[in-house]
Amino acid sequence: MAACDLPASLGRLPFKEKETKSGKDADYTRDGTVDRHGRPAIRGRTGGWKTGILILVNQGLATLAFFGLGVNLVLFLTRVLHQSNAEAANNVSKWTGTVYIFSLVGAFVSDSYWGRYKTCAVFQLIFVVGLVLLSLSTHLFLVKPQGCGTADHLCQDHSTLEIGIFYVAIYLVALGNGGYQPSIATFGADQFDEEDRLEGLSKIAFFSYFYLALNLGSLVSNTVLVYYEDSGSWALGFWMSAASASLALTLFLCGTPRYRHFEPQGNPLRRFCQVIVAAAKKWRVETPQDGKQLYEVGKDDSAFRKILHTEDFKFLDKAAVVKAGTEVSDHSTRNPWRLCTVTQVEEVKCILRLLPIWLCTIIYSVVFTQMASLFVVQGAAMKTTVFAFHIPPASMSSFDILSVAFFIFLYRRLIFPCYLRVRGKSMTQLQRMGAGLVIGATAMVCAGTVEVYRLKHTNKGSDEPSSLSILWQIPQYALIGASEVFMYVGQLEFFNGQAPDGLKSFGSALCMTSISFGNYFSTIIVNIVMQFTTTNNSPGWIPGNLNEGHLDRFYFLLALLAVTDLLVYVGCAMWYKGISLEERGCAAQAEEGIQCV
Repeated sequence: MAACDLPASLGRLPFKEKETKSGKDADYTRDGTVDRHGRPAIRGRTGGWKTGILILVNQGLATLAFFGLGVNLVLFLTRVLHQSNAEAANNVSKWTGTVYIFSLVGAFVSDSYWGRYKTCAVFQLIFVVGLVLLSLSTHLFLVKPQGCGTADHLCQDHSTLEIGIFYVAIYLVALGNGGYQPSIATFGADQFDEEDRLEGLSKIAFFSYFYLALNLGSLVSNTVLVYYEDSGSWALGFWMSAASASLALTLFLCGTPRYRHFEPQGNPLRRFCQVIVAAAKKWRVETPQDGKQLYEVGKDDSAFRKILHTEDFKFLDKAAVVKAGTEVSDHSTRNPWRLCTVTQVEEVKCILRLLPIWLCTIIYSVVFTQMASLFVVQGAAMKTTVFAFHIPPASMSSFDILSVAFFIFLYRRLIFPCYLRVRGKSMTQLQRMGAGLVIGATAMVCAGTVEVYRLKHTNKGSDEPSSLSILWQIPQYALIGASEVFMYVGQLEFFNGQAPDGLKSFGSALCMTSISFGNYFSTIIVNIVMQFTTTNNSPGWIPGNLNEGHLDRFYFLLALLAVTDLLVYVGCAMWYKGISLEERGCAAQAEEGIQCV
């Protein structure tokens, strides 16, 4: 088949093809991406770092807007809405968890129906609407009287309607940001053709820069916006977040003509159910020893790369067994509820193999979420003035961001080359994630140790802040930042790379739902700890007055859970088998009658 005769649905063309109208060489991508008109994407006119950088800037601005609310939400709830420390920490965990639960919604509509570009645009618009509503409600009736919401000046009580509007606003922000995040990460990776050597390397680097952009955006919010909010200018801080989100959406839309796109592949739940039903119907059928005897469509009938057969989860292979007398010569007349392709079966296997790894990342997310809740509460109970300059407790997370930037540079320039030189191969994503768990557990030990010394520098029975400087929190924030580089960047690369072509956004969403369940699990742990430690008139480990509690014991408990989780993770990582895709190089294309130049 000549290259110009390829069906549009195939979406894969060779490196170069003669354009019949212009007579000029066109360098097409080979990964199946198309331009905004649905035509095969031309490398020089679409994608690459031009669109990649635009998406990185978009991510930085959107993150600035999001953390302008998220990083200081626990103090807003205590100072403006009069919630206790434990209640506020739990509400922040629930809200943050909901943000990442919504990432599954965004991933589903992205992979199934809308595609990543439309999903990003729609959810960013919802994000902007939520921030505008939050800014208006804060300005009009939440921060009353004027200037309240500081550590020394609490706000007046609010009506149920006013509090209801506030929660509608922040959960619109949760929906918008959550639905946008998994799609933008994957959409940015889509701009690089992984089947081209140079662009493939750029795609790997993109995830590190993506996480760096996320942290640089939050650096501004954790310093500039947090400073205004901590001094009582909550409405101004929220309006700045709304402006940043609006600018991010505008820049994203400006790149529309140059983006590369993967067309959505339909409802993955339907494909999964078809495999389960087809395998169940053939539960008595014997599975052939040779996977080549299982049913698979030809190259021209596949909209994306086929996945090679694997030997585990043999029961599911029954869905691809061709029963005697079954007519499958015409792919279009096949009943998918009775006969599935090997690729369809392997999609289900891929997800089943990913789930144990994903479950092991949840405990790390419990550790990570303390930075936005109890680290801030702990910092507020310490000496926050340095040389007469007040340091807002939430702004201490800027040390986490600086640590992320430093360790991304350190990893790419020192750790990675040295590891490659010594071991003769690069560190795998699974190894990086394991290192992140170790560093995360160390961060909790560090935080607990700081709390021990903080309690030693307090007046017993007093609610006055400790004389221990808040700067002693720097090591625990820095360790969390280092762990993120290994855990979360590794997760982005791992789940995106190991997910099938039709589920890339879902792969990115797995990373974010790990954070979601970590926040919910953190809430459960806090509730259990408070229930068991508030007996016999004891204030518990995390009371409203931390000077009467034992937050150090809670941190040490999390460190113990992280170490236990690490042991389970090592076993799951040793069991894991990676996805195997068909080759799409020149040799594979030659089988299709396509000539590479």
